[in-house]
Amino acid sequence: MFAQIAPRYDLLNHVLSLNIDKRWRAKTLKKLNLVPGDPVLDVCTGTGDLALAISRKLGESTEVVGTDFCPQMLDIAREKQSKTIPGHELRFLEADTQNLPFSDNYFQCVSVAFGLRNVNDTLKGLREMIRVTKPGGTVAVLEFSKPTMIGLKQLYNTYFQHVLPRIGQAMAKNDRSAYEYLPQSVQQFPSGEALASVMREAGLQDVQMLPMTLGVVTLYSGSKPLSTTISSTTNSQTSVH
Repeated sequence: MFAQIAPRYDLLNHVLSLNIDKRWRAKTLKKLNLVPGDPVLDVCTGTGDLALAISRKLGESTEVVGTDFCPQMLDIAREKQSKTIPGHELRFLEADTQNLPFSDNYFQCVSVAFGLRNVNDTLKGLREMIRVTKPGGTVAVLEFSKPTMIGLKQLYNTYFQHVLPRIGQAMAKNDRSAYEYLPQSVQQFPSGEALASVMREAGLQDVQMLPMTLGVVTLYSGSKPLSTTISSTTNSQTSVH
């Protein structure tokens, strides 16, 4: 499904979000307070928009890695990198978020934008993200949420369930209902305090929520404890050095 929509994925994201998705990523970067020189990982990176933005912000010498399970998405991410920031220390790798090929305690931050709900086991994915994060580092999740404001809630639900799928299908020409999957996955995925609780269960502390655009999306962030017992979920990992 993701391979089929990859060629028009960026255009559809910008059109269907009214181009506000760029603002969401910019606000996420501002909130994270990333430090140049320390590596960063962006999982479920898709076509790499957040990873590219992180690399631009931190400079060409900072190692940034974007991972995804869809090679067609990663091909587009690499093409965008070659055209915009070819000299940066940015790599895109095919990998499962539930089984990341990185050493423990390596990244200053592990982020995921609009992808955690696509991970088969949310808790396992979060624990794996925490495993590769340095003690004291940050795990950040940017994800759709459910507005509660009267009027906006009804408008949002109508757009997401009826308008968005039709526009998406018409533009993507995808035969597996990718843009019917999107509203269904958002409705089924926990949001607000429910997702914050899952993040705490996974092992994060000081979990915070930052709603954006009247609660249409939310940035969730938490810190990995300085002393942690979270263990590796992989039998063998290779260092990203």
